[in-house]
Amino acid sequence: MTLAIIPARGGSKRLPRKAILPLGGKPLIVWTIEAALACSFIDTVCVSTDSEEIRNIALDYGAETPFLRPAELGSDTATSVDVAEHALRFYEEKCNKRFDTLILLQPTSPLRGSEDIRAAMRLYAEKKARNVVSVCETEHSPLWCNTLPPDASLVGFIRPELKKVRSQDLPIFYRINGAIYIVDTEEFRDKREFFLESRSYAYIMPKQRSIDIDEELDLAFAETLMAKSNTNRPERILTREK
Repeated sequence: MTLAIIPARGGSKRLPRKAILPLGGKPLIVWTIEAALACSFIDTVCVSTDSEEIRNIALDYGAETPFLRPAELGSDTATSVDVAEHALRFYEEKCNKRFDTLILLQPTSPLRGSEDIRAAMRLYAEKKARNVVSVCETEHSPLWCNTLPPDASLVGFIRPELKKVRSQDLPIFYRINGAIYIVDTEEFRDKREFFLESRSYAYIMPKQRSIDIDEELDLAFAETLMAKSNTNRPERILTREK
């Protein structure tokens, strides 16, 4: 049994009402709900929220919202781990449901499609993994990054052996993009982490589907990408596929 949790706090400060802001003609969170519902291996899609408004939208689009989070899980200090543990306990104690696999899908990754979730889950199965986390290439190599002293001196900013290396000859670096976390439920309970070290693998996503909505500029960029790539694709429709 697989549980997909979509965490959506109502009190976002940097971008108020972020989870339900309009994007591509739908509330932001709906892109993630639809992507999850289109995956046949996900048994339950749960939106965990402290907001009645978000809850009603989630229900309208087919997700389960069997509870509203307690107040302590609606604060700035509540973590995704806390939210997931609460959902697992609720389903076990109130619904008599136990899940073998947990998938965390942030609603701020609207361009991550059902094809990405399916591919990540296939990787999880093929590798007999305990953990799969989505990543993408970094926009710039961290080898050309450094901190600056108070006087902004560039002395020692780049290591000497890298000064004459072309950017295309630098090794490829990847970053966690926050779109997909898959973890064995027992491992999650034991380690209280979505990122394990043992039997953990990366699912590589393209940068254009890895945008994370955090501020107005991200939202505008996502809107542009959606318009450009014609996002009315089959995987966005509520049909469940393997």
